[in-house]
Amino acid sequence: MKFSLCNEMFENRSLREVCEVARQLGYEGIEIAPFTLAKRADDITLRQRMEVRKLLEGHNLECVGLHWLLAGPGDVHITTPDEAVWRRTKDYFKILIDLCADLGGRVMVIGSPRQRSLVLGQTPQGAWARAMQLFSSVLDQAQERRVTLCLEPLAPSETDFINTVDQSMQMVHQINHPNFKIHLDVKAMSSQGQSVAEIIRSVAVQEIGHFHVNDANLYGPGMGDTDYGPIVQAIKEIGWDKWLSVEVFKYDPDPETIARRSIEFLRTFWPA
Repeated sequence: MKFSLCNEMFENRSLREVCEVARQLGYEGIEIAPFTLAKRADDITLRQRMEVRKLLEGHNLECVGLHWLLAGPGDVHITTPDEAVWRRTKDYFKILIDLCADLGGRVMVIGSPRQRSLVLGQTPQGAWARAMQLFSSVLDQAQERRVTLCLEPLAPSETDFINTVDQSMQMVHQINHPNFKIHLDVKAMSSQGQSVAEIIRSVAVQEIGHFHVNDANLYGPGMGDTDYGPIVQAIKEIGWDKWLSVEVFKYDPDPETIARRSIEFLRTFWPA
């Protein structure tokens, strides 16, 4: 198992500082939120992309991929019935795929709750069709660039579109493309009102594209009441052994403390 760190928890600090902390603590990868590099992905030049890639490689770190994909630009939406906005969003996904591949990443986590929630007058069926059409339209490019799009179910408190692993898997099966998989997130799964371990066991390992670890309280793994014993057992049972990325939503007391406590906790289950 390899551990990575999501960079946005360091807020305005440089990616170099993030890399230094991650490497010192024993992380092997960085997962990047594009808005930390520029407001829009298409503003990130090829030279900048190569500089980021060189920076990570110089710290012996991998770019795992991208998340918070649509945070930044304010003119995109996945399920909108507005044709112009939808086409702009489709084109932006293609830009993100190229960015991910240029940085050396292999996964893109589709979270972005505000940019997928139903808009006024939109039906759930209409939203589903729009999302299916958008994702399907970019997957051949994703396959060419060796990038996997990973659909993340999110809590009802965040969005009204795709809240459970079952719903995500329904779309994964309908699209049926090798570069479209589910993303699992402990915080998000904790909102489903059932055992996180059993939810994990309901998914075949080959259908999982990526995995975030955190606590239901929005801090890092081991920093709250979420019982990780059964979760770890389920992860091991299904055979997931790629990346576990630490993604948090509360940054106190400081990023270094959260990053250190998180990996120390994870190492109790997966020793170095």
